[in-house]
Amino acid sequence: MNTQGVTRWILAGLWALPVAWLVTAWGALEPQPDQTKDTAAWARFVSSGSYQASHLLGATAGTILALFGVFALGCFLANSRSGRLALPAMATGALGTALLLVPAVISTFATPAVGEAYLKGHEDVMQLDFPASMTGAFLLGLLLAFLGSVLLGVAVWRSRVLPRWAGALWAVGAVVFYVLGVVLGLATTGSSLPTQSIGAVLLAAAGGWIAGHASRQAPEPFQR
Repeated sequence: MNTQGVTRWILAGLWALPVAWLVTAWGALEPQPDQTKDTAAWARFVSSGSYQASHLLGATAGTILALFGVFALGCFLANSRSGRLALPAMATGALGTALLLVPAVISTFATPAVGEAYLKGHEDVMQLDFPASMTGAFLLGLLLAFLGSVLLGVAVWRSRVLPRWAGALWAVGAVVFYVLGVVLGLATTGSSLPTQSIGAVLLAAAGGWIAGHASRQAPEPFQR
């Protein structure tokens, strides 16, 4: 494939970043009820069509698009001044994002089935325990995705081929989404917090800034 073809694919991946984070922000807007305090409300929520749509697009499709975008951002920065940081950051972030596909797929397809079974009178379905390995994969994915995102933000800041403040906004968005959103939500309400959507919007804004700037200067970075 020639340089122009590679450039098009990388730019497509960069534009996948804002799309991925916008659908993620939308998917996290409505927190689900506490399944221990009001199991019936939780079951109705997770078995609804809106839940299925938001998780299919926000969780599953959003994670896949984010994975594509992380690879593209790492490749775009590979020949920049921050290439030695960008490539390990890309690998870390991609591995974490791939691991997060596990809970994304389960929440999209398995959780609605659990909710429907409960509403049909099979209350013992709530005693279903997923293996500890799934929790381990989720926590490891969360950690790696967070570290990779922050390091990619630093790589953008140092690159001199992308706006420095887009990198700063990206890193801040990662902290808000992963730490103040996902982790804090799990530790307090057990569901998504508004900070999760706010962080996703910040990441979408940074991703759009990066993609727009890269589109205007391509294919210059690939000729270095």
